[in-house]
Amino acid sequence: MSLFDDDVPKKSAAAAITVGEDLGKLSETDLAERIEALAGEIERTKSELEQRSTIRDAANAFFQK
Repeated sequence: MSLFDDDVPKKSAAAAITVGEDLGKLSETDLAERIEALAGEIERTKSELEQRSTIRDAANAFFQK
């Protein structure tokens, strides 16, 4: 641990992405990481939506007998 660690701004975690935040303050690296994090979140959300659709379809098939 260096004496100057407290002077280095802490990077926000990917989970702390806020939709609509000012992107002008982010570096190119930060923007690329943000895109990767958001793409991952989109895929995670799509997967959850597919799972719910599958569950709903199974429930509809069961109760329409």
